[in-house]
Amino acid sequence: MGKKLKAAFYAVLFAASTAAFAQDKALVNTSKSPYAKLESVNMGDVQWTNGFWAERFKACRDSMIPNMWRIYADPKMGHAVQNFEIAAGLDTGSHVGPPFQDGDFYKLFEAVASLYAQTHDKKLDELMDKTIAIIGKAQRADGYIHTPAEIEERMHPGVKASFQDRLNFETYNLGHLMTAACIHYRATGKRTFLDIAVKATDYLYRFYKTASPELARNAICPSHYMGVVEMYRTTRDPKYLELAKNLIDIRGLMKEGTDDNQDRIPFREQTVATGHAVRANYLYAGAADVFAETGDTSLTHVLNLVWNDVTQHKLYITGGCGALYDGVSPDGTSYLLKDVQQVHQAYGRDYQLPNFTAHNETCAAVGNVLWNWRMLQLTGDAKYADIMELTLYNGMLSGISLNGTKFLYTNPLAVSDDLPFAQRWSKDRVGYIGYSNCCPPNVIRTIAEVSNYAYNVSDKGLWVNLYGGNNLSTTLKDGSKIKLTQQTDYPWNGAVSITLQEVPANTFSFFVRIPGWCKNASLTVNGKPASVILTPGTYAELNRKWHAGDKIELQLAMPVTMVEANPLVEEVRNQIAVKRGPVVYCIESAGIPKGKKVSGLALSSNIDLKPQNIKIDNADLVSLTGKATIIDNTKWTNQLYREVNSKPLGTVDVQLIPYFAWGNRGHVEMETWIPFSR
Repeated sequence: MGKKLKAAFYAVLFAASTAAFAQDKALVNTSKSPYAKLESVNMGDVQWTNGFWAERFKACRDSMIPNMWRIYADPKMGHAVQNFEIAAGLDTGSHVGPPFQDGDFYKLFEAVASLYAQTHDKKLDELMDKTIAIIGKAQRADGYIHTPAEIEERMHPGVKASFQDRLNFETYNLGHLMTAACIHYRATGKRTFLDIAVKATDYLYRFYKTASPELARNAICPSHYMGVVEMYRTTRDPKYLELAKNLIDIRGLMKEGTDDNQDRIPFREQTVATGHAVRANYLYAGAADVFAETGDTSLTHVLNLVWNDVTQHKLYITGGCGALYDGVSPDGTSYLLKDVQQVHQAYGRDYQLPNFTAHNETCAAVGNVLWNWRMLQLTGDAKYADIMELTLYNGMLSGISLNGTKFLYTNPLAVSDDLPFAQRWSKDRVGYIGYSNCCPPNVIRTIAEVSNYAYNVSDKGLWVNLYGGNNLSTTLKDGSKIKLTQQTDYPWNGAVSITLQEVPANTFSFFVRIPGWCKNASLTVNGKPASVILTPGTYAELNRKWHAGDKIELQLAMPVTMVEANPLVEEVRNQIAVKRGPVVYCIESAGIPKGKKVSGLALSSNIDLKPQNIKIDNADLVSLTGKATIIDNTKWTNQLYREVNSKPLGTVDVQLIPYFAWGNRGHVEMETWIPFSR
């Protein structure tokens, strides 16, 4: 087929997909992915009505997105909009911000597009149209767009600034552009942003055709792996799938690769999670996307090995990833210092999970959600939904304040004012993280999109992944309509009620997730026990001919549980963490009597912790109250060791709160792993 004929063919194909966009609006569109077991429902098919995620979505709509947009449009703070205006020649000045600022702004744009898909707010549509026009003017004629380089080229004509630094973030920014453009197209049906993304992806395709492996290494933090696959799913242009496969292959050709970038050895030879946790999780998510389209089992072989390594050796109890800001790799495998590499924001060694110095970047938690979501789509295995849920409620959500205006870059599991050293990142949430503001828009887009993770469809029927008060109106894979209402106070209560309002005439299955943490569940249909085995960490299948008015009721026992870690996690030996349902709890100084230290308390094996409704910063939460044992009443100033005081010191009333909500009552000390008094 000649070039002109081929171009005309794909133009017709793309036009047809545009006409049918209303039937193809999934956040991650696996509807035509031959190796994905599940596919998403369309954006906007799920509407939060009440409860936990409805409250978080409201904060996202009313506070998070407006606040973050103000920051990025503020020339004295974010300067992101101004960078595009300067690159477009609409203003003068220099680039302000980190080299990944464009990508972080695209994340925020994606959040706006996702919000529009659910609200159809005309003001959001107008805001996006105005912004797209600026971005379009900033794009070079050849499709390249990266405002730091373009501004440099404007200021110094004749200087080539693009793709000169293999450690730059050009492809990271392009990846988030692609994803945001696909979401905008599916939410609005407009091709304005998608046309920009097509030009950018075409540029990247041409670049990788000729780039050396060393130059192509600027795939750091590879959001473009996911972005390129989503562009293929949106346009069906086969060269994008070719590019996605090439992106995996070219990593193995580096002569001086590093574990910091997961390219020291070829991807298909990797067996463990190494290096920068954000970059790693983005890579794993992108590789899962490539498998969904190609069926290349050499990719899932690696993903399965790495997933087992993370979940068995390197995952925090909150779902957080990347224990160390400063690490080395390969660690302990060579006597030669020349072989040892510095690694930052790293996964670290097996069982190396510190508390005070835990890095746990919020972006790594988001990457963990993206990766496990894709693994769930490939397999339908509930173990991936369990990790996704754990991370959403804990390690991801802790990165933002309850009112949605302050943020954490790192997410420690303990905070003490007695530490005699300063740490690189604030342990109090801040309104703007400055040079590394990548996490705030990332967590905001995730909250805006949680509704898209709640359900899936397959050839067999409907899958219920996450619980929350919502209305669902969608279609099954055969095109038949289904409508339902879900009512629940989850995660504070384990009672879930699903009422069917419209159902297909044919028999189909409901797949109801039994979370891995739940050891005692019951399931009824129209008040009668369902004749299915309810195994923790699986989906229970209910197959029957359904009728409007049918009611599915799930009861998930939600006792308070105490969790201990493998003794090889040396920092938490003889300590316990407290969980209730999917929520991890912590003690902070705001929840104990004045004058007491959280580090001086212990929880006994027979403590009676009672759930109690509370409000923190207008958010409805459930705390756990009880009596803790006092194990220390004195100060340790200028002491490293001392004799144990065996005298009984009594008890004190304590209040544990969800880990994600710590630090919302002012500056506090905090512990998630608490000494255990048997």
